[in-house]
Amino acid sequence: MLHSDLRYHNYIAILEEELRPAMGCTEPIAIAYAAAKARQTLGTLPERLLVEASGNIIKNVKSVVVPHTGGLRGIPAAAAAGTVAGDADAELEVLAHVTAEQIQAMSDYIVRVPIEVRYADTGRIFDIQITAFAGEDCATVRIADYHTNVVLVSRNGEVLLRQELTDRIDDRLTDRTCLSVEGIVDFADSVDCADVKAVLERQIDYNMAIAKEGLSGSYGANIGKTVLRGREYDINYKMRAWAAAGSDARMNGCELPVVINSGSGNQGITASVPVIVYAQENGKSHEELLRALCVSNLITTHLKTGIGRLSAYCGAVSAGVGAGAGIAYLKGGRFEMIAHTVVNAVAITSGIICDGAKASCAAKIAAAVDAGLLGLAMYEDGNQFFGGDGIVKKGVECTIETVGKLASRGMQQTDKEIIQLMMED
Repeated sequence: MLHSDLRYHNYIAILEEELRPAMGCTEPIAIAYAAAKARQTLGTLPERLLVEASGNIIKNVKSVVVPHTGGLRGIPAAAAAGTVAGDADAELEVLAHVTAEQIQAMSDYIVRVPIEVRYADTGRIFDIQITAFAGEDCATVRIADYHTNVVLVSRNGEVLLRQELTDRIDDRLTDRTCLSVEGIVDFADSVDCADVKAVLERQIDYNMAIAKEGLSGSYGANIGKTVLRGREYDINYKMRAWAAAGSDARMNGCELPVVINSGSGNQGITASVPVIVYAQENGKSHEELLRALCVSNLITTHLKTGIGRLSAYCGAVSAGVGAGAGIAYLKGGRFEMIAHTVVNAVAITSGIICDGAKASCAAKIAAAVDAGLLGLAMYEDGNQFFGGDGIVKKGVECTIETVGKLASRGMQQTDKEIIQLMMED
C-alpha cells in the first residue's frame, strides 16, 4: 500500500479515531460526559436531573462501577459524577481528575438531588439525553450513535448546537468500508511506523498497566488470576489471563485509563494485550509489535463495523478474533493464515451474548482470546471450517459480512429480551 494512497491515510485515521483513551467503562463515561456538558451549559449546579437513555445504554451502565466515585454503580452515579466533578472538555477522560472531596460531594448529591432515569425508545441503539434543571432554567445535552457524538446542546429552549442524525451511524468518522483483511495486512506490512507510533504506544502503556493492576489487586471475580493460577509459564494461558485481568480491573472501579477500540475499553484491552504479551514472551521487536497491533486493532474494527457499537453480540468476540490475527502476524503469517484464523475464530464464539458491562466480561474475554488462539492453531495444524458450516461463508469477507448481519439484524429481538430481563430486577 503506497503511503500516498487515500486508503493508507484512511487506515491511519481509523486507528486514531478508534484508539482513544478513556477512564472507566465507556457507556457510564458517556453519561458523565453528557452530564458535565449539561451543567456547563446550565451555568450552575443542577437542582434536578433527567436522564433519558436507550436500552443498550441502560444495559451497559446498570452493573458497572463508575471510576472515581468511591465504588458507586449505575446511571445516577455516572450522571452525578459528571455533574459534580466532570471536565466537560475532556470527553472520555471526563472523570480523570476527580478529587476526594468531589467523591464525597457526589454521594451527597445523589442523596439530595432527584435524578430521574427514563427509557428512551428513539429507535437508536446508542442514545443519551440529559436535561439539567435549576430554578426556571434548564439545559439539555444529547449524545447519539457513539460515545462523543454530541448532537444537541440547548439552554432554555435555545438550540446552541445541533448535528443532523442520519441512518448512517458514524457518518462523522472515516468510512470503514475501506477496510478488508487483505488491505489490513498490506497496510501492516507497508506502514511507516512513525505514522502510528504515538497512538499504538499509548495503547501498549495504558492497557498493559491496567492488566498488571488486575493481576496484582483484587477486582470483581478475579478471572485473570483464576486463569493464570498454576499456569504462570504457559503462554496461551498468560495471554488470556492478562487480557481478562485488565477487564477485571476496569469493570470493578480501577481508576487507570485504557485505550479503547470501537468505543469499548474491553475491546481495546482484548485486541491489544494478548498480542503485546506474545511479542514480549517471544522476543519480537518493537516494530514487529506495532505492525501486529495494526492488524489486531483494524481486524477488530472491521468486524465491529457491521455489528455496530452496541449489540446483543458480545464485542469481546471480535476483539479476540483481532488478537488471534495479530498473533498470527507475529508468527509470520500473512493474508492466508490471518483470513483462516478470522473465519475459524468467529465460527467458534459468535453466539456469546452481551448482557451489559460487569465482572463477567472478563470471563468472556478469556473465552474470546482462547477462540482466537484456537482458530490460529487450527490453521497451523491444517484444519479449518468451510463455507456452509453454519454461518461460515466462502471467503473471509463474506463471513465477516454474515456475522455483521447476524449481530445487527438477527439478534435485535435477543437484545430487547436481554434488556427487558435486566430491567426486571
